[in-house]
Amino acid sequence: METFETLVRAEFAPENTYLNTASSGLLPARTVTALHEAVALRAAGRPLDPLFEDVEQARASFARLAGVPASRVAAGPSVAAQTALVAAGLAPGSEVLTAEDDFTSVLNPFHVRGDLKVRAVPLERIAESVRPGTALVAVSAAQSADGRIADLPALREAARAHGARTYVDFSQAAGWLPVDADGYDFTVCITFKWLLGPHGAAFLVVPEDFGGLTPLLAGWVAAEEPWNSCYGPVQELARSARRFDVSPALFTYAGVRHSLALIEELGVDSVRAHDLALADRFRTGLAALDHEPLPAPGSAIVSVPGLGHRQGELSRAGVQVSNRAGNLRASFHLYNTPADVDRILDVLAG
Repeated sequence: METFETLVRAEFAPENTYLNTASSGLLPARTVTALHEAVALRAAGRPLDPLFEDVEQARASFARLAGVPASRVAAGPSVAAQTALVAAGLAPGSEVLTAEDDFTSVLNPFHVRGDLKVRAVPLERIAESVRPGTALVAVSAAQSADGRIADLPALREAARAHGARTYVDFSQAAGWLPVDADGYDFTVCITFKWLLGPHGAAFLVVPEDFGGLTPLLAGWVAAEEPWNSCYGPVQELARSARRFDVSPALFTYAGVRHSLALIEELGVDSVRAHDLALADRFRTGLAALDHEPLPAPGSAIVSVPGLGHRQGELSRAGVQVSNRAGNLRASFHLYNTPADVDRILDVLAG
């Protein structure tokens, strides 16, 4: 029987100390193999039916991780594109409540409309800032810049109390933090970070009644019978969230399917315990070096003020991290080990 450790080691063999999953995750070996097979399939001129099946398998896998039926999951290219669909569904003059300095893809589509009232507050105050007249609250479950985790239960209750809808981006959380998409009106997640997939896929979860969204990007794949809807206007949109699909990047989903399968095999709870143990080890080591990270309890992302300038030095030493607004950001995932933590601490101590 494979253990967590043996399964992970069979899938990953990084050549450096990779602590930058918050930017992009490493690809598992099974995903790399699937990508090669997909390319070979097309190069050989064989039917692409298996690649379209990969899209549906990936959708189903993500739905299980998100705790919703696959019929509520739409497949698109990016968070920004999915946010734009949600933004387009709002009436002119609607108030959208956001967190200050949240990731741009969660925010900007609301701003560029020009006829919405977008209000930003500190993340810690977002639940208490929902008020009568707030139409939508849009926030990341975990902040990209520093890993702070939103108080989603409090936000959910405040939104319900005031009749506001909720839009939560799980891009920096899904894969290590449990996702309860059923608790919110809309959720979104890209797959190339903690879910370990290639770039080019983002899943949007919508309510059973579609939440008033219009399938503005609908093409033939958004039809109830796609292969009978290739010419002329679509006669019947899909009866599921697939009506919001965009023509899929087939190679991407060929890989995503297998990356999601690995997360399911390992279990999010096990991944979370592993990731947080490493993040806490790093925080303890930072304290011994007289460095204090930004407060982000229970997060796999650790951001350290004043150390961002050392990103280049760390990279040259074989330690991959990010510089975010002058802060050093390290993110710990299932392929990392205590030795990785000790390595970055050794370089910072030098």
